[in-house]
Amino acid sequence: MQQRPRQTNDNALAETKNGAVVRKLFGYAHIPQRHAVRINAFCRTHLNALLNLHRSCLFATELPDPARPGRTRKLYRYADVMTPLEKLLSLPNATSFLRPGVSLSRLQAQALDKTDLRAAIELNQARQKLFTAIRRAA
Repeated sequence: MQQRPRQTNDNALAETKNGAVVRKLFGYAHIPQRHAVRINAFCRTHLNALLNLHRSCLFATELPDPARPGRTRKLYRYADVMTPLEKLLSLPNATSFLRPGVSLSRLQAQALDKTDLRAAIELNQARQKLFTAIRRAA
């Protein structure tokens, strides 16, 4: 994750993702560089799809704060729970945020291809297979 200038909470955001996603999945141990290709392939194939298409997130609604004029207050409501793909689809001009060659219809088809539970089961099976291959190579 890249850090941006004048965004003091970026490092905290990266560490939150590391703790909630990366370390939960791969643990705290050092990963030798010789296994990086396998782990990167696992992330591209299974983890990214689960996080972007099947894992629900809580997005905030910003409202003006009556106690502090000119400032906003973040409100987290049940209606704000959606996957990152659903959030993207809710934005105006959503196609302008996509890479060339990627379409919203293809992303939606990929999301509907399997259920959230099936995607999580496949991720765990692939993770077990990955760790078995790493243990054998060590």
